[in-house]
Amino acid sequence: MPKDWDTHYRTQLPIAQPAQVVAAFAHQLPHGPVLDLAGGTGRNAIFLAIRGHPVMLLERSRVALEFVRSEAARQQLNIWALETDLEVPHPNLPPGPFAGIVISYFLHRPLLERLASRLMPTGLVLIEGFTILEALRRGSQAEHYWQSGELLHPPPGLHLRAWAEGWMEGHHRTWAAWYKPPWAPTGLGQS
Repeated sequence: MPKDWDTHYRTQLPIAQPAQVVAAFAHQLPHGPVLDLAGGTGRNAIFLAIRGHPVMLLERSRVALEFVRSEAARQQLNIWALETDLEVPHPNLPPGPFAGIVISYFLHRPLLERLASRLMPTGLVLIEGFTILEALRRGSQAEHYWQSGELLHPPPGLHLRAWAEGWMEGHHRTWAAWYKPPWAPTGLGQS
């Protein structure tokens, strides 16, 4: 049964700190817009917008979107928060090109093949989440967790810049920074 994200965001305090990979690699993003997939209450979007990146946040939960829009208005940040279900078979993704794409604690593997065509050359994909070991520890469904070492292998058109996996703050997590080479074409063959 799918999680009720509106109830989740109504009952949880928003996380203020960005994902570790976002905090560590934000300074390496080229100038330009960032796409935040399943951005929740905007912890990564707000962090990046404060640093001058326009951010397009896609999220399913209307409760989370209301919070992001309110915070963006309050802080006068350049964030567009749009309602999108990213787990449908062929979700609409904006074409880009983006300086970065953030995927934080969300996993829908079919989207990975569609990232490179939306990045500008030298753009980064910053991705972080729990691993299968965390799923086992929690007794959760494994398909929503990264396999051990999975982020070491970026999808076509992207290359690995950095990777880590292990126990971080009491949970088994993984993160990666993937990049699009400067010689790669932008926007060809988008789906």
